[in-house]
Amino acid sequence: MIVKLLIGGCLMAFCVVIHAGGVTWALGRVRRHTSSTLQFWRGSWLFILVAAWMILLHLLEIAVWAAFYDWKGAMAGMQSAFYFSMVTYTTTGYGDLVLPPEWRLLGGIEALTGILMAGWSTGFFFAVASRLHDRGDAARI
Repeated sequence: MIVKLLIGGCLMAFCVVIHAGGVTWALGRVRRHTSSTLQFWRGSWLFILVAAWMILLHLLEIAVWAAFYDWKGAMAGMQSAFYFSMVTYTTTGYGDLVLPPEWRLLGGIEALTGILMAGWSTGFFFAVASRLHDRGDAARI
């Protein structure tokens, strides 16, 4: 059980690194885009890009978990592993696919990781909106 918790911790840490790198990169880009006055469509486009980037980061993190499940033979192929990982990470949890008993502890760790990363993305999205509001651009967006 300890080994599985350590593996889950390593996978979680890898997701944090991916998210931290992605958010840091996006923050630099957002700062450049918000240095000038934004109009409605330009501001809307910025929100679309931020949302798409956050989703891409989550998909990459889901793929990390899926690749591990596939590598360990916990799922029958990468497609099933990715699907299982997606519904686990997002806490949708349909239950139509389950991990073998020896790997089930990782499912819970993945779900907790997904909750944390989604919260981080929400916080970042809110920070972008706050930055625009503080600059007075919200009336135009």
